[in-house]
Amino acid sequence: MDMNVNDTSSIQGFSETRKRERSFELCLPALVKGFDAAEREFLEHTEVSSLSAQEAVLCLQAKVMVGTKLLLCLRVPQTFYLEKRFDLRLSGTVAFVKADVSIKTKNQLISVKLDRNFQVQL
Repeated sequence: MDMNVNDTSSIQGFSETRKRERSFELCLPALVKGFDAAEREFLEHTEVSSLSAQEAVLCLQAKVMVGTKLLLCLRVPQTFYLEKRFDLRLSGTVAFVKADVSIKTKNQLISVKLDRNFQVQL
């Protein structure tokens, strides 16, 4: 599967969660693959808005249900600390779904509980 994503990333900061785990508030382009509520396979370009070791938060136009398995490919940009950009492939299960009524595109705000395994591609 070719997981090309746009390279328009920016890391804006981070915050602490209740469990003392760092959660980064960011804007990373992502390509998400999975099955929607009608059991049709989808592939959607979006952005991750928050990321920690256990969770990713993003909006999707595809309607998904809690318990749905998703594959995320994130484009991590070159920064002051990182010499090269890289792609990060993550998988996880949808843990929370909320209709985002503030956006006219009828997106869903979702939280994905991430699996412990991941792949880094330079």
